Amino acid sequence: MSLPDKLREWFEVRLGIAELVEKRLTGYLLPRNINAWYSLGSVLLVIFGIQVVTGILLLIYYVPDADKAFRSVTAIMNDVPFGWLIRMCHAVGSNMMVAVLLLHMLSVLFMGSYKRPRELNWLTGFILFNLVLGISLTGYLLPWSQLSFWATTVATNSAGAIPVIGGYLVEFLRGGKLVGPPTLGRFFAVHVALLPLLIAALIGAHLFLLERIGVSTPPFGLADTRTRWAGDRFRHESHPDGIPFYPTYLLQDATSIFIYLAIFFGVVFFNPYLFFPPTAFIPADPFKTPPHIKPEWYFLANYQTLKVFPNELLGLMVQGAAMSFLALLPFIDRSAERHPLKRPLFLACFIGGICVYLAMAIWGHYS
Repeated sequence: MSLPDKLREWFEVRLGIAELVEKRLTGYLLPRNINAWYSLGSVLLVIFGIQVVTGILLLIYYVPDADKAFRSVTAIMNDVPFGWLIRMCHAVGSNMMVAVLLLHMLSVLFMGSYKRPRELNWLTGFILFNLVLGISLTGYLLPWSQLSFWATTVATNSAGAIPVIGGYLVEFLRGGKLVGPPTLGRFFAVHVALLPLLIAALIGAHLFLLERIGVSTPPFGLADTRTRWAGDRFRHESHPDGIPFYPTYLLQDATSIFIYLAIFFGVVFFNPYLFFPPTAFIPADPFKTPPHIKPEWYFLANYQTLKVFPNELLGLMVQGAAMSFLALLPFIDRSAERHPLKRPLFLACFIGGICVYLAMAIWGHYS
């Protein structure tokens, strides 16, 4: 018996790997009408893994000091072997993660997969979305460029519109009255330590809920499109007539992942500066405000909403109300029906919400 065979047998005796594979892969059945949208969760896991690996590699050379941060990023781009590739993968990946997460949440909304008994799935996913926005915002400052410095100044200024605590909150976020070295230290600590741990913990909780409650059946091609949950007792949604995860749906997961990687590396290699305006390559100057500073694309709608309302507090309240409504949607929409065409009010709000979001983002970009 060869050494690899001996090692395989050694682990098999102690861990029962064959039984585990049989139970979790070939024995794990999914709805027969499951579609490609369900594979976005696996794509997000791959993106998070890439972000962690590239982030660790960047930490080797990055210096979180206001006097050295920009020079260290420049050195990564110009002097470190393949440093430009690692930084571009990390920067492009953060944008792609927000985009794929938005698509994932929209698909869950469209198919009514947030309905009971999956309220906790939705809440953990919604919190994850906000944590991803937070980690993107804190990472935005770290290059210490003109763009990142002034975009962070604008973003933290918004908190000042909150009555009573606004001023204290701005000072807490910045570590002082203005954006400066303490702000960089705080954002760096939150970006590399706190938020990754929270995101990893929430991913674990989200996957546990998915495994415990079961995968929801898509509401398409079924005679009964209502939620299958009923009564006051826990019931795992099983699919005895479904398809095995391995190898059937694993191929769909792999297909979606490779499509994502093709788009991802296409941007990295052929249009790497898509997310980098000219001010991203100029060191931060607190005494010179560049014209037309705007946040990243995923904050453009929020940015424009604050500009539309005459009072910034009113704009924050409208956004807070919209986000609260989304977070509590499973508790507001208690109907059992899940098919979007049988929920005309929901469908109108769904399409209208997307149109408003896109319109505000485009308006924010060109305003």
